[in-house]
Amino acid sequence: MRSTVFWILSALLLGCSPSSPAQPSPAPVTSPLPTTTEGMLVNETITATAEGEATFSAQSLPEAAGYRWVSVADGFSRPLDLQNAGDGRLFVVEQPGRIWIVENNTRRPDPFLDVQALVNDNDNEQGLLGLAFSPDFQDSGLFFVNYTDEAGDSVVARFSVDDDPNRADSDSRREILRIEQPYTNHNGGGIAFGPDGYLYIATGDGGSRDDPLGNGQRLDTLLGKILRIDVATTDPYAIPADNPFLDNARPEIWAYGLRNPWRFAFDRLRGDLYIADVGQNTWEEIDFWQTQSPSGVNYGWNIREGMHAFTGQEVPGLTDPIAEYDHSQGCSVTGGVVVRDPALPAWQGVYLYGDYCTGTIWGLLLNREGVWLNGVLFHETVFTISAFGEAANGAVYLVDHKGAIFRLERASQG
Repeated sequence: MRSTVFWILSALLLGCSPSSPAQPSPAPVTSPLPTTTEGMLVNETITATAEGEATFSAQSLPEAAGYRWVSVADGFSRPLDLQNAGDGRLFVVEQPGRIWIVENNTRRPDPFLDVQALVNDNDNEQGLLGLAFSPDFQDSGLFFVNYTDEAGDSVVARFSVDDDPNRADSDSRREILRIEQPYTNHNGGGIAFGPDGYLYIATGDGGSRDDPLGNGQRLDTLLGKILRIDVATTDPYAIPADNPFLDNARPEIWAYGLRNPWRFAFDRLRGDLYIADVGQNTWEEIDFWQTQSPSGVNYGWNIREGMHAFTGQEVPGLTDPIAEYDHSQGCSVTGGVVVRDPALPAWQGVYLYGDYCTGTIWGLLLNREGVWLNGVLFHETVFTISAFGEAANGAVYLVDHKGAIFRLERASQG
């Protein structure tokens, strides 16, 4: 099969995911393609600010044949997120409403949090969808989750740990934000604290198909957006003073024009933001926001799907994706992480993302010339990729929705 450089985007959501209970997955060594990539020049803003990239990133995509995904833990029920709390523990989020701790490659016997009674996971895109630990978690014990409730609405809630640091206090729940959902799909779900200490929240366009309510382009709704709020200074939250839409719009909005940004991630070294937006009919896409650049970005949905006209009324000021792929390559993009694992020097600065249906994993890298290199690293793996994640030490993990967690390592390691 081929390994090519192509722009990336998708047209379905996580919605093609299986709803049956997960089965433990084997620990295969996937068969990556030899990776030969050609660059594609991207917009001038990114190109002009790429100077110095070589000081902390590789300059070519890695030869993935020398690496493998090694099984770490299995037996989870529809896992779809993996986070760390700044220590040696991994926190694995299950869609039905539980969070488990994995430590030293072993899952603890009792869940860290069980909110199944609060969570509605009746639809493929509903459930407990996201987890983020407060930047001061080691002192405050606070963390945040994103889930769909019994009414089908999206809820961001805060919890704290119990006296036992491996158990959350389920009675500490504090609702931070509620978003009414008109349909059962396109719920987004990712949440993360940015380098600025603010909480970022990904929301889908509200569902159905084709964005019938026009939410992606509307600024009077929180749907189809990346939101940015301050949960540290005011209860339940405050609006950061430098948010882009403080008048005549919902002030929580940081970026818009998104369909279903299922997973997004900040580069822990640079602070750049990568957004994987699931597409509609044909294209899956990766969007990008460079740190310190203006906010209020319009990524184009539903005027465009990826780089391609969708409703036909092209308007100025849209921001192109940095990559896209069509449905001959897969069905639903799952965003990943920028590799900063010191044990993987050849992978430094490579953004990983995958396809939920085919299991293909790509790498995307901005080199010193300001050229995005994009190519297949692992082709059509056995994984049903619902998420990627990082440990506190930078180790990179893949979450298989069928029930297992895998770590990226050298093939000779272990």
